[in-house]
Amino acid sequence: MTALFAPDSRAVQTAQSVETFRQADSSGPGPERILIVGGVTLGGFVYGHVLQNDLWWKGARSDFHFNWEADWEYALGADKMGHAFFPYLVTNVYRDLFTWSGVDTTAAVWLAGGLAFSYQSYIEVRDGFSAEWGFSWGDMGANFIGAAWPVAQHYWPALDAARLKISFNPTDDFRGGSHAAIIDDYESTTHWISLGVHDMLPGAWRDAWPRWLRIALGHSVRGLDGAGGGEHLLYLSLDYGIADLPGETQPWRAIKNLLEFYHLPAPAVRIYPNVVWYGLRL
Repeated sequence: MTALFAPDSRAVQTAQSVETFRQADSSGPGPERILIVGGVTLGGFVYGHVLQNDLWWKGARSDFHFNWEADWEYALGADKMGHAFFPYLVTNVYRDLFTWSGVDTTAAVWLAGGLAFSYQSYIEVRDGFSAEWGFSWGDMGANFIGAAWPVAQHYWPALDAARLKISFNPTDDFRGGSHAAIIDDYESTTHWISLGVHDMLPGAWRDAWPRWLRIALGHSVRGLDGAGGGEHLLYLSLDYGIADLPGETQPWRAIKNLLEFYHLPAPAVRIYPNVVWYGLRL
């Protein structure tokens, strides 16, 4: 299955590199690959539905309604970053899957973005019938941004300078059973925007900064009470562009593409609400 992630996950990939990989793959694109992708997608949808039903939709049902009041309070907006990250991840992965299946790269990124946004929209509509949650326009906006960003990167490769990442650092409350899944514990989660310093430097300076060494701005929260209490935490950290490391053979390429979405431990400094230096921060 590592071949599923074989096309370079970065928007700056060239048509020549994609063609080179296809020629190296003796099996070649075919209907069986579409069937594999379809089967994986169906299984993922069923699993996602069951998971969401267990985590979020167990409570009382209601008529469809909007969540206007508590939408930005219960997690101080940290949930919006999660809503952007997930479709960003899915769009990137499915772009590669569709390309692996033989779909043109432009069509692949549009199909992937549409699939990611459609699934997130389904979840949001279901939330609209939950008495506890309700439909959130803020969530929908974040869903759209996450799905649209890889599409925009396809047309404007310079936008690849900004990549979305995630990391987890379980709190004592989480270890004690406060949440069923760590993705729902925003105090244990940090969302990152990873910036490609190499690509943003003037041309004469680029050789002095490795392409794989990036800088990331991170956001997390603590002290949430579900009613607007708590505080934001901001971090500045070194980051690694794993997908930019040399080597295109399998399974290394697949490993690079998967690790690219996770912010690995790196030297960091918390810049808000107070300054704290970390030798390595998760």
